[in-house]
Amino acid sequence: MSSAESTENKFDLSTKLLGGSFLGLGIGLIGLVTGLSSGEKEPFIGWLWGCAFWLSIAIGMLMLVMIFRVFNSQWTPVVRRQLEHGLAAFPWLALCFAPLLLIALFGGENSGILWSWVNPESPTYAPPHLHNEEVSTVGDDVLHQKKSGYLNIYFFSFRLILYFGIFCGLSHWMRKVSFTQDKDGDPNWTHLGLKISAAGIPAAALALTFGAFDLFMSLEYQWFSTMYGVWFFASGIRAALAVTIIGCLYLSTKGSLKGLYKQAHQYDLACLSLAFTVFWAYVSFSQYFLIYSANIPEETFWYTIREINPNTGERSGWFWVSMGLIFGHFFFPFLYLLFYRNKIVGPRLIFIVCWILVFHLLDLYWNIIPGREINPGAFIGYEARGVWGTHLFWGLATLVGAGCLCAWAVLRSFQSKVAEDIPIRDPRILDSINYHE
Repeated sequence: MSSAESTENKFDLSTKLLGGSFLGLGIGLIGLVTGLSSGEKEPFIGWLWGCAFWLSIAIGMLMLVMIFRVFNSQWTPVVRRQLEHGLAAFPWLALCFAPLLLIALFGGENSGILWSWVNPESPTYAPPHLHNEEVSTVGDDVLHQKKSGYLNIYFFSFRLILYFGIFCGLSHWMRKVSFTQDKDGDPNWTHLGLKISAAGIPAAALALTFGAFDLFMSLEYQWFSTMYGVWFFASGIRAALAVTIIGCLYLSTKGSLKGLYKQAHQYDLACLSLAFTVFWAYVSFSQYFLIYSANIPEETFWYTIREINPNTGERSGWFWVSMGLIFGHFFFPFLYLLFYRNKIVGPRLIFIVCWILVFHLLDLYWNIIPGREINPGAFIGYEARGVWGTHLFWGLATLVGAGCLCAWAVLRSFQSKVAEDIPIRDPRILDSINYHE
């Protein structure tokens, strides 16, 4: 294939990705507009879920880049360059989350349509110990009153801008120190990358933790878990590793990593996937176990609505999703990745990382979508959102649109030639190229 034909094909792909992003996000935006006018929450919860998937992957990639820098492992430079291109998606992800913030700020009487605490007039479910008192709105709820110093729209807006500022700023510098070193070969860029990563890891850890609290956990502001941010970190790293393995395997067969990405690199990435599979299970189980043991009503309802129909006591659809996560997102990948051949044989590894991505999407769905829909006619005053609903349609549209936009940003980074295919002047590059088991 000639250079002109290759460029034309890349241009066609870039155009298709932009078209897909406009179509998917356009459908999602139509849902937001109609939902705002009708007071329907489904498009908003779907939009949040669709964008959360790609945000978690981008955050996982950023953390991996900085971790690779800090540990200065000999095998990582070849892999790290592909992650650095992935960081180009952050500014566009910030743009994807902007409509939710703008509606929370300027949505008027429907400003609390997604996060009910934004609008004190939003209906709420009375905590169990206040059943005999008059509690019908967020403003009446003592739990919100105690948290209002943190859960208010102006502080929330500041924090959200700060989180994305941290992610975008760290991504910019991680790319800059690596890409600039390709041009001048100055080893000081390596030292600067190490210093930024050493400071950036705790900064990004705090941003992703409080970001998970604000964006996802506060959907049910009466619930709280100190382990929620760690769950989001573990999930993001797992998904980022899966995408990295897919990308590196593709580039090693049809792209710029042919002969550079070795079996040893693939084996180590697969081992990391196994490690974070165990870590995700440990965090998820620990959160459940602590809440189960404490047996505090303000905490246990979050799991109750994911196991049974609270009005009938029968198993709900969410129970089977829960079982799917236990066996599909932990036991199967854990047992599969224990075997050496499954880590080094390309098709086998592609299968399991695609499996992990599907169940990561399901994990986010399980964490974000269920909620307490106020229904005074119900036996206990609320109903749980069902597994199926229009939120799934709006969410899938947003998922495709945001995904195409992120893929377009990454492809543009590759095409821009701002950097070599691998960090050719990194002090560790020869060790990485010649790395073996």
